[in-house]
Amino acid sequence: MTNNETAGDAPSSSRASGSKQQPKLEITEKVKVLCLHGYRQNGDAFKNKLGSFRKFASKYAEFVFISAPHVAAALESSAEPVPEQRSWWANKDDGTFKGTNKGGPAYGFQESLRLVEETWRTQGPFQGLLGFSQGACFVGLICGLAKKKLTSIRPEFAVLSSGFLSGSLVHMSAYEECITIPTLHIYGQTDEIIPKVMSQALAAQFKSVEILEHSGGHYFPATAQQKQTFINFFQDRLQEYLEHQELQQSGNASFIESGGEDGEGDGDANDAEVAAMTAAAGSGSELGDSD
Repeated sequence: MTNNETAGDAPSSSRASGSKQQPKLEITEKVKVLCLHGYRQNGDAFKNKLGSFRKFASKYAEFVFISAPHVAAALESSAEPVPEQRSWWANKDDGTFKGTNKGGPAYGFQESLRLVEETWRTQGPFQGLLGFSQGACFVGLICGLAKKKLTSIRPEFAVLSSGFLSGSLVHMSAYEECITIPTLHIYGQTDEIIPKVMSQALAAQFKSVEILEHSGGHYFPATAQQKQTFINFFQDRLQEYLEHQELQQSGNASFIESGGEDGEGDGDANDAEVAAMTAAAGSGSELGDSD
C-alpha cells in the first residue's frame, strides 16, 4: 500500500491499528555533480558558500568541488597574487579575467579543461555539471564541446548560475550547435558583474531550459524561496538517471539472452572484417605515422 491510498483500501488489520504508517522509501542512489567555482574563488570556498543549497539537494545529489589550476593574477601590478584565488583561464593580456571582455585570448583554458576531464574520469562516474560565474561559463563551454564530441566529458545535465557566453575568439565554435541536455539557469535581476541579459544569452544556447531568476545580485541564491526549484530539478534528474540505468540493465540482459542465437551467423563475417582491417593496417603503416 502506498501513502496515497485511502483507509478504505487498507486491509482490516491496518484499519484497526489506524495509527500505523507505511515506512518511507529510502533513496540510496544519487546523481553525482562536478562543481566549478567562479573567478577568484576556489573549490573549498565555493563549497562553503553553497552550504544551504547542498542541504536542499543532498537527498538526490552528491557534489564534488575542485579548484582551478591557475592562481588569479593580482588586480594591481604591484600586489602579490593570492594563492587561494583561482582562475580557470585569463582573457586579458595582463593575465586577468573579465566576463564582459570580448575578442580576447583564453590563456590557460586547455590546462583547466584537462584537469576537469581528468577529474571526470578518475572521481566519477558523474552525471552533471554545476558552475558559478566563470565556472558557469566553463560549464557552458564544456557542454558545447561535448555536443561536438571534442571532450571526453559527457554531462547529462547542468546547473549554471550567473553564467555567460565566453567572449574569447577561440571559444566561438563551442556555441555552434544547440545543446539539448536539461539545464537550470540561475541569475539575479540586479547583478552588475554579469548582467542578466548575459545569462539569458547563455540560456538561449540550450533547448531544455529551466530559469530561476532572483531579485539579488552576483551570488548563488539558496533561500527557502528557491528550495523547491532545486529539489524538483535534482529529483527529476535522479529519476531520469535511474530510468536510464534500468533500461541499460534490461538491454544487457536481453543481449545476453539472445546473443547466442542471433550472433551465430555473423561470426564469419565479423572475422573477415577484422582480418581485412588488420591487413590494411599492416600494409598502410605510413597512416599511423601521420597522427
